[in-house]
Amino acid sequence: MTEIQRLRVRRGARVLLPLLLVALAGDALARDPSYIGSVQTTGTDAAATMARGSVFLDANRNSLLDPGERGVAGVLVSNGREVVATSAGGSYEIPAYDDMNLFITKPAGYATPVSAEMVPQFAYIHKIDGSPPLRYGGIAPTGPLPGQINFPLIEDPVGDRFQCLAFGDPQPYTNQEVSYVRDTVGKMLVTRDNSTVECLLFEGDIMGDDLSLFGRFKKIVAAGGVPQYYVGGNHDLDWDAEHDAHSFDTFRREWGPEYYSFDIGRIHFIVLDNVRYPCNGIDDHAFCNPARRPTYNGVIAERQLEWLRNDLAHVPEDKLLVISAHIPFVTYTDAAQQKHQTDNLDELYAIIGDRPALGLSGHTHTTEQIVPGEHFEGWREHTGTGPARFHQIVTGAVSGSWWAGDLDDAGIPHATQRLGAPRGYYQLDFDGADYVDTYLTFGGSPDRQLHASFNTPRFRSWAEDLLAYVDQHGAPSDVVPPVTINDLGDMNMLTVRDLRGGTWVAVNVWNGSKESTVSVSVNGGPPIMAVRTQPGEGEGPLSGVEYADPWALAKQSTNGRMAVRSDRGGDDTAGFTIWQGVRWSGVAGPFRDWMLATRSNHLWRADLPADLAVGLHTLEVVTTDRYGRTFRDASTFEVVDGIPEMGWSR
Repeated sequence: MTEIQRLRVRRGARVLLPLLLVALAGDALARDPSYIGSVQTTGTDAAATMARGSVFLDANRNSLLDPGERGVAGVLVSNGREVVATSAGGSYEIPAYDDMNLFITKPAGYATPVSAEMVPQFAYIHKIDGSPPLRYGGIAPTGPLPGQINFPLIEDPVGDRFQCLAFGDPQPYTNQEVSYVRDTVGKMLVTRDNSTVECLLFEGDIMGDDLSLFGRFKKIVAAGGVPQYYVGGNHDLDWDAEHDAHSFDTFRREWGPEYYSFDIGRIHFIVLDNVRYPCNGIDDHAFCNPARRPTYNGVIAERQLEWLRNDLAHVPEDKLLVISAHIPFVTYTDAAQQKHQTDNLDELYAIIGDRPALGLSGHTHTTEQIVPGEHFEGWREHTGTGPARFHQIVTGAVSGSWWAGDLDDAGIPHATQRLGAPRGYYQLDFDGADYVDTYLTFGGSPDRQLHASFNTPRFRSWAEDLLAYVDQHGAPSDVVPPVTINDLGDMNMLTVRDLRGGTWVAVNVWNGSKESTVSVSVNGGPPIMAVRTQPGEGEGPLSGVEYADPWALAKQSTNGRMAVRSDRGGDDTAGFTIWQGVRWSGVAGPFRDWMLATRSNHLWRADLPADLAVGLHTLEVVTTDRYGRTFRDASTFEVVDGIPEMGWSR
């Protein structure tokens, strides 16, 4: 029994005993980042219909199959459709296609070479004629199939206890935003202890459409000395490709296959491509109409599903599957939209069956915990599925709300996310086939997992005015908004009238789930149990001022940086730009309506007593997560008869 299993006592889905994070230091061997190399190809065979070669133990680490180096048996080799296992001597033979990724599934206990930028080298990209003309180059013609394609490995006895870090949507559109990645992800990686971190998982939208920035990005992430594994996102596409067969060609050139698998310990990692581009004329949705502008759809192609069936036929059923895709399998945020969920999730569920699985995704720029049995309106219509079949995490976004907003203490836009969570990433602690997930902010304490604020009648009136303005004028706008954060005033000062009119504590637990509990205590009194604003029992997303996160909405309401300009810089430096050069300048206004935290599936509500006495009070918030871990937050607030003069008074 593993340490996690010993600490975990479950009755159904509820954890009854607290769970401590696994003490990983010393349990896994430090990784050797010096094994830099590549897949070996030898000769050519223009008439070949089968790809051949060996998987071998690279004793001298030169990436070449030298005399006396032995093969590795039982390693899975795939052409993107069929999957075969190497022979006792390490050799393989598999059908070849003119356009294919030939790759191995890295076996547990071994490591592949990495590039100088720590990108694992486990694949040969074969495209005889190369890509059609593409802005970012795609794949150069490879010509005929090599006579031998050999995959080197070294022994890497990691064991069953290790960590991976998962990142959603860095999505830098410009060099300035790549610098923000450097000062968040890059800084974090070089200042933490990565000795037990075996993989970095980037859940797509590595770029913001400008694929020329791939090179700078990978050098920044390589500073952590950890192998990087990538998922292709809709902003990593060759958007000038006319067919889906070429849409990830530049991605393939830079990172490798758009779908693949690898093993570490008792975990079988699966990376899927669920971005079809263009979907026009292929998928039967109005947004895929051939007469419309080329766009993408969330779907897993049949060839890939066939590969997955063949892959899993070789995987023991007690292994945990960690399945990464860019577009969520299902999502709370965009539950009512076809495009932002996986069309044929029912087929994926059928393939996975009852195997233990964890799904990871990005795309929505939100953190979402979706536990088995949870359900939101729109899933059945758009994905052919009802309640979730396995645990799924939407991993948030490194970029948050697309690098928008005022600068924080580190000089990075706060970019508070759509459901109210700050920017961050996930730490996954694995022990055997078990795991614990933790959401971490950049530069924040692991113990800080929530924020709390007050939803008062004053806030609701203010928020109604703000939302009406955004609905009428959009953002950015040259029209002065009716309210800003200055009109909201002191959010921790409650009037007697506020309490009598209905005031509650709104608790945003950034990584909270249906299985979390939340309570608040005033002045050390008995806990008041909070209620999750979204039960996850088949209802649609509930939105509006009563379901808003006041703390997050206040941050998103007023962006002073929009009003900044200089005589010297003029329009070139006025405000700031996000996306493909969209400039936000002029009046210091709010985010766009769909970016505002007017709803959340990790928000809880606890009503305050209406008879709290005038004076200073303490508030303690306690949350317990699905693993039994408890997190606390304490603060003070005041109750007053009326809001006093808050400015200078003689």
